[in-house]
Amino acid sequence: MNSLLRHLPQVEAVLQTPAMLTLIDTYSRDEVVTALRLSLASLRADLLAGRVQDLPDFDGDAFAASLEKAMGASRSANLRPVVNATGIIIHTNLGRARLAPEALRAMHDIGARPSNLELNLATGKRGSRHDHTAALICELTGAESALVVNNCAAAVVLALMSTAAGRKVIASRGELIEIGGSFRLPDVIAQSGATLKEVGSTNKTRLSDYADAIDGDTAVLLKSHTSNFRVIGFTAAPSRTDLARLAAEQGVILMEDLGSGVLIDLSPYGLTDEPIVRDILDAGVDLVMFSGDKLLGGPQAGIIAGRADLIDELRKHPLARAVRIDKLSLAALEATLRLYRAPFDPLARIPVLQMLSQPLVEVQARAENLAQALQDLDGLNVSVARSSAFVGGGALPQQSLASFSVRLDGGAAWAADAIADALRHGHTPVVGRIHQGRLWLDMRTVTDQEVSMIVTACRALFAR
Repeated sequence: MNSLLRHLPQVEAVLQTPAMLTLIDTYSRDEVVTALRLSLASLRADLLAGRVQDLPDFDGDAFAASLEKAMGASRSANLRPVVNATGIIIHTNLGRARLAPEALRAMHDIGARPSNLELNLATGKRGSRHDHTAALICELTGAESALVVNNCAAAVVLALMSTAAGRKVIASRGELIEIGGSFRLPDVIAQSGATLKEVGSTNKTRLSDYADAIDGDTAVLLKSHTSNFRVIGFTAAPSRTDLARLAAEQGVILMEDLGSGVLIDLSPYGLTDEPIVRDILDAGVDLVMFSGDKLLGGPQAGIIAGRADLIDELRKHPLARAVRIDKLSLAALEATLRLYRAPFDPLARIPVLQMLSQPLVEVQARAENLAQALQDLDGLNVSVARSSAFVGGGALPQQSLASFSVRLDGGAAWAADAIADALRHGHTPVVGRIHQGRLWLDMRTVTDQEVSMIVTACRALFAR
């Protein structure tokens, strides 16, 4: 081993070989040097660990080809499209909501050319980026005014910082939620400069708990929709109408952090626990904050809707500029919101809602088509089974959607995790879930066009 280590060449010596000089002409000297140093370091580690017993031919084409492959991989985009076959429709790790074609076209148009982002074309004077969506949001929710920022967490911080900094925010102990990435509502409140006053208990909070806690230093009653968990059994919570009446009587603001947020009734599809934004505002809530990239089906955004006087204060707050939405997301959001208006049918045009509402017979047909296309692959046992899909994105955690999956079993030669790993490393990564010792590909989250991508990926692994 020591002899082999001593014969590892210097970087400059390898760079003078004809194969390396060709690579330098194709790529760049810096890229080739970096790839070569990484390769030599890896080879040195393998020698020390006893994983290799010989050195490659550093002058040969094979070694140059290995470097070229590594450089090609480093030039590939890190952020790539994947096939979501997990059965989780709004998968946070996979980018949440798919965008409608109209939203994609809007992003392309606004990204490719200058736009009237902050120009009022009618007057020729400076305008506001918020004007492009505010009227649409008000029309769809019944709000007096609206404001859009870059995500829902930012919407909550801005709303609290503008209205409650240095004062008290009253919230139920049963609603002190934690969202993804260990971000907890009490910490968000603290960052806004407000002081949290907890009331009630984990499972029961009464209107009187809020009333008894209100004093001259109270600014906000904060209600949070527990969209990512459920407390069941011996529970109680005051209605929004009663909280709104109490807030009005005491001269404080009632806010609700919806987290997700829907604009239409999803109960015909068995999804009954997600409140509609319009209903929340009709109940008397002053401000409601919700996401653009979850059940609404648009890009990442935080939407604040409600009283005009409060929205005006939020717009003037210094933090509003720091959390403002960018032009591409704004374009996609406007296009998505327009799909909720007649003559469009959002269930037919918005991918998230399409997947939620798609008849089970269509999902089953897709599963059977995929299974049929994979039947002739060597070493792969393919079957179709009923499964359960979920909304995801922190919404409706206990409500599943009937679905069908294609199960892949590679027998002794291919463990389920090996198949999953290989499909993730394909030209178009395919992401499923492992269950009962097999890889399940749920067809509720796969489009008809993506079925052929799965077939291609599987044939690359198992073709005769």
